[in-house]
Amino acid sequence: MTEREPKTADEKTADELLNAVGPAFGKLRRSALLEVEDPISQKDLSRTLVLRIVLEAEQGASEGESGDGSGGASEVTVGAVARHLGVDPSVASRMVSDCISAGYLIRAASQQDGRRTVLHLSPEGRGLMARFSRHQRSAFEYITAGWPDHERLDFARLMLKYVASQDALRDRAPGA
Repeated sequence: MTEREPKTADEKTADELLNAVGPAFGKLRRSALLEVEDPISQKDLSRTLVLRIVLEAEQGASEGESGDGSGGASEVTVGAVARHLGVDPSVASRMVSDCISAGYLIRAASQQDGRRTVLHLSPEGRGLMARFSRHQRSAFEYITAGWPDHERLDFARLMLKYVASQDALRDRAPGA
């Protein structure tokens, strides 16, 4: 009796494909550690989770959107980081403090409520995020190098659509 080769994605049933999606997503972040040009350290890779939240809020503010999911101001607090990452506020506080110690984030007084402390990317934080974006693109291009161009672009479009749908679900009103 010969051992059967594992099924390719094209041979799997719909149930098999849908069951395989979760574990596949779990493996995605590891691709950021590929040895492509200008690699990102494991520590800085973790920091990009926090920095991405602040960067997206700042970009949303420049486009007139809210960065905290409240429909209001685009200021990011430690509490907003905790909610966005789904972690305890004490965990988010440690993550933010680490980013500040590394020189990637700056604490500042809120322009809307001086009693609140908000977060901004430092020039070094912007540099890390620019480098991380280049690294992510290099990793994507490396991983999909053998794919036809239309499949690479279809996958990119579908991934962006998936993330937008996920963001819409997270940003909806509680209990909606």
